[in-house]
Amino acid sequence: MARDGAVYACQSCGTVQTKWAGQCPACGAWNALVEEVQSRPPGALAPSKASRTRGLAYEGLEDETPAPPRIVTGVEEFDRVCGGGVVPGSAILLGGDPGVGKSTLLLQVAAFAARRGAACAYISGEEAVEQVRSRAQRMALADAPVKLAAETSLRDILDSLKREAFDLVVIDSIQTLWSDAHEAGPGSVTQVRAATGELVRLAKKRGLAVILVGHVTKEGAIAGPRVIEHMVDAVFAFEGERGYPFRILRGAKNRFGATDEIGVFEMADSGLAEVKNPSALFLNTSGERAAGAAVFAGIEGSRPVLVEFQALVAPSAYGTPRRAVVGWDSGRLAMVLAVLEARCGLGFGDRDVYLNVAGGLRISEPAADLAAAAALASSALDQALPQDCVVFGEISLSGEVRPVSRMDSRLKEAAKLGFRRALGPADVESAPPMKVTGAGRLADAIARIGDGAWD
Repeated sequence: MARDGAVYACQSCGTVQTKWAGQCPACGAWNALVEEVQSRPPGALAPSKASRTRGLAYEGLEDETPAPPRIVTGVEEFDRVCGGGVVPGSAILLGGDPGVGKSTLLLQVAAFAARRGAACAYISGEEAVEQVRSRAQRMALADAPVKLAAETSLRDILDSLKREAFDLVVIDSIQTLWSDAHEAGPGSVTQVRAATGELVRLAKKRGLAVILVGHVTKEGAIAGPRVIEHMVDAVFAFEGERGYPFRILRGAKNRFGATDEIGVFEMADSGLAEVKNPSALFLNTSGERAAGAAVFAGIEGSRPVLVEFQALVAPSAYGTPRRAVVGWDSGRLAMVLAVLEARCGLGFGDRDVYLNVAGGLRISEPAADLAAAAALASSALDQALPQDCVVFGEISLSGEVRPVSRMDSRLKEAAKLGFRRALGPADVESAPPMKVTGAGRLADAIARIGDGAWD
């Protein structure tokens, strides 16, 4: 029998039910409803009679008070994703797979910011102070004036932050904190929501920048209720494929900057090293380009990035051809294959198709359609593209090659890395030293790849 005042909160989506069920009615997750006792959040008071009659004090949009400068941490890739630095009074949620390097990155951010004069604190709920200190020594950051603490009690953390003045505080992680005002266990929906709300409220009130580390589920989403992503000002995802040394910091939400910005790091023995030129990291410029490879000139946030699409078209050994894709949308691959068959006469019905984005980078922009199609056609026709050629363009279902954004930036990045040719939409103008081959329709681009006539 449920206790008085008890409800059942889903640990997957955060919805609250009045009675227990084996399956959550909202998200469909099994065995996710956990009994929790409703209680008033810490600091919440019943509204007084005066507060019900006083009303709100409205203000205008104009404000002559200058905004405080951003906290430039010194980790340029992190500052880039933040939009030029961390905004005072903001709350940032950083999520990532276990072992990807979230704690390493934030310890590095706190240490670099402290060296530049910011008052920084690193509060760990998962590791002891000695463990954090040993990592700092391994990363040659032991001399940074960062204050360390190991604590999971939300009340003790809030009291400490109210007594001392900090510019930047790292909480690792939000799932380990617990509040004595709630009976739910640490990591539950109630505790995560309460801890996030109190820390965000403190950040806004005192102008303190707070960075929260969040665990992720097996699907890659940040664990806990989705409401915490709405409560914070920025949500960053720290990604990394196993077997590759580099990591990508991607902005999913940012109230103070671009939402599609990325920062690239390389994991080394002494920590995370910033990658100033990601295109050189994702490309293999040695030797001739093999059939089935096409270099895509893409845009990630404000930065042009060149990556290689690799395709393999082989006879199917079984009755049903296989389609496998890594680093790109499988639905987009199915669309491109259908357009190649219907508009260009290439048959893939009896052949296996494998597509891979080299280096482990995930590409989501539609401008990669033509690069994927070029790689597939190159493999199917066994005709290699020129070594100094990049490809970009969006493909419509009618077989038309549509223009994409920031084509000048793509060409400049390609020229900087030694590329001299480009295959793209028909309205792209050549800009020396780049010679652009425009294709109004996908069939024209595939015919040029099959003929091998680029001059």
